[in-house]
Amino acid sequence: MSKPFLQVDGLSKVYPDGQGGELTVFEDIRFALEKGEFVCIIGHSGCGKSTILNVLAGLDEASAGNVVMNGKEIKGPGLERGVVFQNYSLLPWKTTLNNIVFAVRARWPGWSKEKVKEHSERYLKMVGLDHALNRKPSQLSGGMRQRVSIARAFATQPELLLLDEPFGALDALTRGVIQDELVKIWEETRQTVFMITHDVDEAILLSDRIFLMSNGPNARIAESVKVNIPHPRARATIFQNPAYHKTRDYLVDFLVNRSGSATPEEDGSPRRVEPAAGNGAPASTVTDPETESTARAVNA
Repeated sequence: MSKPFLQVDGLSKVYPDGQGGELTVFEDIRFALEKGEFVCIIGHSGCGKSTILNVLAGLDEASAGNVVMNGKEIKGPGLERGVVFQNYSLLPWKTTLNNIVFAVRARWPGWSKEKVKEHSERYLKMVGLDHALNRKPSQLSGGMRQRVSIARAFATQPELLLLDEPFGALDALTRGVIQDELVKIWEETRQTVFMITHDVDEAILLSDRIFLMSNGPNARIAESVKVNIPHPRARATIFQNPAYHKTRDYLVDFLVNRSGSATPEEDGSPRRVEPAAGNGAPASTVTDPETESTARAVNA
């Protein structure tokens, strides 16, 4: 069997607890990603999702375990990995276009000025910002700034794209528009994506699999839920697929009722689940308004 594109083995993160002891945020995290997969990870606040992402990005170090991508262990940041944060992280003195050009030039220093510009403009057009090439970040709305961040990340064509709740600070309407843009770009590029989200509907729309984390401390990735909905997907029609409701019910049930006690397989790998195969959660999980709001706000 061929090795997976990304392999995470035994990842743990321990901090001093301030009282002479230690606090284990998460432990023995084990999972694998195949090339071109889009995976979302969901869990309650404090379970260590962002720390896992930062370890994959090379921006933080785990206390134990290792991460191997394409046969090489990840040690520190690298241009083969791209990150989109919640706070845009744009250079305020550069225009929209030049924020992309800066990243593209770093990725391919041998490219001509014309090729860099053409490549950068292409990705800005993909997120609907070809009309705002010469605006600076201060002249853009929050949603437009996040589009620039997404365009910049995809434009560098990283082997692994890491998204840390990139839509968390946006209003619902803007979030929906950018989700559509992200779906469109990923459908075209098929880059490998690892994304943190607290929105179950967003996870179902975007991902091939959804990792569910147990509560911290000592959090684990307890389950890997397969999304059995064919691509391409659209927000306006995805709810018409029966698998959508089964998957959504299952996710909400986990977050509300089972995240405190869920455990992975004996070898530490996530339990594989396919809700569309008939193991969805009870329907009452999504008809109760209080439960519904709890699931939506699970990590807000």
